[in-house]
Amino acid sequence: MSLKKQEKHKKMSFKRFLNSIKYSVDGLVNAYQNEQSLWLHAMCTILIVILGFALQISFIQWAIIVIALVVVLAVELLNTAIEATVDLVTKEIHPLAKVAKDCGSAAAFVSSIMVFIICCFIFIPKIIALF
Repeated sequence: MSLKKQEKHKKMSFKRFLNSIKYSVDGLVNAYQNEQSLWLHAMCTILIVILGFALQISFIQWAIIVIALVVVLAVELLNTAIEATVDLVTKEIHPLAKVAKDCGSAAAFVSSIMVFIICCFIFIPKIIALF
């Protein structure tokens, strides 16, 4: 392997692994400090967890809800990254910048609707059974 190829390959280390975790946490903290949609996601997550305990949902139902909530969080974070990247590249109102931001936002919206529908399937029958 040539020296040039070796320089491009990143050396693996425990310190690098810890730095990766730190950068991930920094990203989460920054997103929650600056993105209103992530606060809304957090509030809805708290409500869903309270409902889950109150209605004693099953392990499988918990698993489905947790996976769905993580998907929404991941899509919201990717949307935040898209918006930051577009803002870094251009401050102009450009049609392609709008498409990128709108599509990222639409992805977050669609994933949120998915969680809402999943929660309806899980919680509505349990709520009806209470009456």
